[in-house]
Amino acid sequence: MGAPVIAAAALNTRTGRKILVGALLVFLLGTGFILTPLIAIPFAISGASATANQPVSDTELPAVSGEWGYPLAGDYSKGRGFGYHPVEGCSYCKSDHRGYDMDQPCGATVFAAGPGRVTVAGAYFDYGNAVVIDHGGGVITIYGHMQWESLRVGVGDEVSAGTPLGAEGSTGRSSGCHLHFEVRDSGVRIDPEPFMANLGLPLK
Repeated sequence: MGAPVIAAAALNTRTGRKILVGALLVFLLGTGFILTPLIAIPFAISGASATANQPVSDTELPAVSGEWGYPLAGDYSKGRGFGYHPVEGCSYCKSDHRGYDMDQPCGATVFAAGPGRVTVAGAYFDYGNAVVIDHGGGVITIYGHMQWESLRVGVGDEVSAGTPLGAEGSTGRSSGCHLHFEVRDSGVRIDPEPFMANLGLPLK
């Protein structure tokens, strides 16, 4: 008696039908057990990637005075100021610091401090992922150590105070998440504190 005849005969009995239904369920469960990770893992990975690259909310904007404003919104911690500020335990950190470090949590939005045109947006020497803005009259500002792939502006973009530039990070020569804010006048690095204070925006 052939296999098809045996299967047909088995279907005519209650026990045979139960066996066939049970075998079918085992087959379906086994297939589902094998296929579920193959389907779920790519979705989980893509979901995690989307969350990691999700832009930081700009609901809170920086304080502005005239055409200029702070490069961070809300409160921040002051890191190293301008001048001689050695960093203990950091062999590659320059002791002669030519900027002003502002600390907020990693990923905090960094904003343009004033109106101008973006001349650099990307890898920039020791600054890591950075943006440089030419404000005219020989004045430029630099925003250093931002997270990779977080920049929201490109070279040639016109910006104003409060334009989101990217997210605070720790790229380049950096020992932790912070914004390195630098001001240059006619190519010379100047202290950002009196510069901002003269604009009605005193730093800490």
